[in-house]
Amino acid sequence: MENAEIIAAIATAPGRAGIGVVRVSGPDLKTLAVQLTGKNPPVARQAQLTRFLDAGGEGIDEGLLIYFAAPASFTGEDVLELQAHGGDAVLRLLLGRCLELGARIAQPGEFTQRAYFNHKLDLAQAEAVADLICAESAAAVRGAARSLAGVFSCKVTTLVQRLIDLRLHVEGSIDFTEEGVAFLEQVNPQRSIIGMLATLDALMDSAVQGVLMRSGRQVVLIGAPNVGKSSLLNALAEEDRALVTDIPGTTRDVIQSTILIQGIPFHIVDTAGIRDTADTIEQAGIRRTWAAVEHADLALIITDVVSGLTGEDRILMTKLPADLPRQIVCNKIDLLDGAAVPWEGGVGVSAKTGAGLEALKQLLLELAGWQNQDEPAFLARERHVDALREARQHLQRALDLTASIELLAEELRLAQNALGRITGEFSSDDLLGEIFSRFCIGK
Repeated sequence: MENAEIIAAIATAPGRAGIGVVRVSGPDLKTLAVQLTGKNPPVARQAQLTRFLDAGGEGIDEGLLIYFAAPASFTGEDVLELQAHGGDAVLRLLLGRCLELGARIAQPGEFTQRAYFNHKLDLAQAEAVADLICAESAAAVRGAARSLAGVFSCKVTTLVQRLIDLRLHVEGSIDFTEEGVAFLEQVNPQRSIIGMLATLDALMDSAVQGVLMRSGRQVVLIGAPNVGKSSLLNALAEEDRALVTDIPGTTRDVIQSTILIQGIPFHIVDTAGIRDTADTIEQAGIRRTWAAVEHADLALIITDVVSGLTGEDRILMTKLPADLPRQIVCNKIDLLDGAAVPWEGGVGVSAKTGAGLEALKQLLLELAGWQNQDEPAFLARERHVDALREARQHLQRALDLTASIELLAEELRLAQNALGRITGEFSSDDLLGEIFSRFCIGK
């Protein structure tokens, strides 16, 4: 992709720091560098200590300029990285000078988007850039780094190549009907498809684990007032996130805290206790409780050993979405003096003493579908899993249609298209816009 526009942005986070970076990308940036520094054109890939000058020749700051010549750069274009002192005012002045020299402010994700269009990254690798920035655990960092290095893309590309090889033989038998048998004798379509299905299933399992590592699960705590939902949130988060009192109805709004269990992020949402009430504010809180339930991946129904599983709790469970996994959690087991939880199916915990919390965390991992492994081979997204599922459906149909060459060929083509959407070989402009708009500015 040839782009005549120069883009620039502050690439480091707002706030004070020792160093801040302004990034510039576009054609013929040597000229801009000369105007910015008043020095000779920079040498590629050499850090140059220089003064950055404003329009009047006054110094803005002293720092490092690094020039990356196209195509050997992140975006595939000429790139300048301007390293100055990391104050907001300094970086704004430096960015402003770049704009005066012909650049424009970059859109969110535009640097990575240009890298994608210039074939420096495929789409899965581009998404891994954002995942690496947003990773919440060391395991997620390593998974995102593997995706950025092309581990996931390589597996998809290898599978696509196998599909292409099979399609060559199948479509060759259609185009050259007299020699069709000879084409198919070179390959066993049924055996090839069965092998690809096995590879695809293993890849899908890894991708599902990668999605879990990246996005985690939304867990909503629901139940009657005063059963200890807020106390349980605080105990799981190991900090006082929610206000706790003995007064029923204290929680009036949803409060969220993210915890990591073996590197998997669980977004725990404390909600207002559900009961009949005339309090307008409490009613609003209960409505927000139900809104949180709609977005949850898992519901923990919190009860306590004092009240047990009440009729209201059972009614509450019938109102939950039918496909929402749920688990009963009995709080305040410290009051039992060693006795068992008073009903089957309940997990006993004490938010006060911490008893049972480790068992609850392990249960959350099981309910989330986490397989017992060190960490996933790569991070993935829901759209990747959807594409893999679609490809599997087409391959399965292809397996059932091996006697009909034309239909077999079409299903193989559709399977390849589905896999191609992962790496961006077949992607709509709307999809690309949605993906890159979620990046931070400067990346």
